Amino acid sequence: MKKRRRSRLTLRARAGMAVLTVIIILIIAAFMKIDSAVQPVAAIQAEQYSKITANEIISSAVAEYLSENQYTYNDFAAVLYDEEGSAVSIESVTYNINKVQSELTLLINSEFEKNGDSSAEIPLGSLTSSHMLAGKGPHINLRICPARDATVKLTSNFESAGINQTCHRISVNVTADINSSIPLYTFETKTSFEFLLAENVIVGDVPDNSFKLT
Repeated sequence: MKKRRRSRLTLRARAGMAVLTVIIILIIAAFMKIDSAVQPVAAIQAEQYSKITANEIISSAVAEYLSENQYTYNDFAAVLYDEEGSAVSIESVTYNINKVQSELTLLINSEFEKNGDSSAEIPLGSLTSSHMLAGKGPHINLRICPARDATVKLTSNFESAGINQTCHRISVNVTADINSSIPLYTFETKTSFEFLLAENVIVGDVPDNSFKLT
């Protein structure tokens, strides 16, 4: 009798383990399916909110800086003409270029540090690929913070502005890496923004060796 009872208990235990194994496998399979559906959408949402947050912080810092420093084209470039009035070269004002890059870098990174705990709330349904669930469900917190220091570089480009005219633009290019995270996921987004600093229309041909930013 004891052997039969032990045999029955063993069979039940084996059956229970088999059922538990199947349940675990089903749970893992369901989680993997949910993960494969949620992660790409979550990455897109995180990238979108990260760029919006970075744009607000960077735009505000640049606007504040340019408002306090009323720069003109002549602060960054000097157009040299010959006796006939033709442009022979465009020299960069290195001191001011380096000054702006340095000061803006410090200001933007300072603003990022102040806003290091930025966050946004996303409806759980928006993290799925379902249009019916978009914008619905409980909200989860998306935390946004800078991953590394932002970098600032002044860029220059020449474009045709009509017959025998060239528009020379000097712009501020800001690049930042932003970390964002929700429960179970962490994402990194690289963002770049460009702001016009100064421009000038030059009459005549622009020399090939004109204006080099350091």
